[in-house]
Amino acid sequence: MTVRKLQQKRGWAWNLAVPVIKPLLLATTTREWVGGENIPDSGGFILALNHVSHVDPLTAAHLVYDHGRLPRYLAKSGLFKTRAGAFFFTAAGQIPVERLSANAAGAYDAAVAAVRRGECVVVYPEGTITRDPGGWPMTGKSGAARIALATGCPVIPVGQWGAQQLLAPYAKKPDLFPRKRIQMLVGPPVDLADLLDQPQSIALVQQATDRIMAAITALVEEVRGETAPAERFDMRKAGVRQTGNPNKDPNGPRRPSSRRPRKQASEESA
Repeated sequence: MTVRKLQQKRGWAWNLAVPVIKPLLLATTTREWVGGENIPDSGGFILALNHVSHVDPLTAAHLVYDHGRLPRYLAKSGLFKTRAGAFFFTAAGQIPVERLSANAAGAYDAAVAAVRRGECVVVYPEGTITRDPGGWPMTGKSGAARIALATGCPVIPVGQWGAQQLLAPYAKKPDLFPRKRIQMLVGPPVDLADLLDQPQSIALVQQATDRIMAAITALVEEVRGETAPAERFDMRKAGVRQTGNPNKDPNGPRRPSSRRPRKQASEESA
């Protein structure tokens, strides 16, 4: 693996995060990164990859950072809810997305602007951790395709595997030891050239999205040494939640009534 020197100014948020997160990743993971030369050393582009764990944004950031770029994520808006979170993630150049909301258009505009400034914008086209029973990439959402069609920028696909061993989907505690093997295979740009000069339509965006997901899936197949299902998992068709923990009751547990006798409440809390 060839490590490139970072050319951009990191800023205070990155100066704070890198000395903490990078040594932790080095201590808890081994890395098999192939194809890093496909990551552009300058200019705006989209890095599109499959999503298997809440920790893989950190391992993907490690990949991008060690190839000389700073990643700008389309990140769920919940990370920006607190004043401290909003202050930190905004300073780090991350872009909040209100998923399944009309306000997501603002994230699209911000991502397009970031690409045109020459930034690396990281997108998980699935929109959430995969719900596929085998951990394979699901059907994709249109964000990465629409950004690419609007800017003409390269879309660099990545197939990754292993982060789910470090932190299982929706687990509360990581499994830090023994060190986990993180595999990332970076492919050449997805060929969208024939679509760029055509008027944008739902069908055109879907075609671009399908090409992006096909490229990611092929890379995941190579990393895993297995064949993906012939049809990608579709959350809507399967009737599963598109956000949050799919195994959790969306209504949540009922809160205990405040009218219970004090003795009963104290016995249950003991």
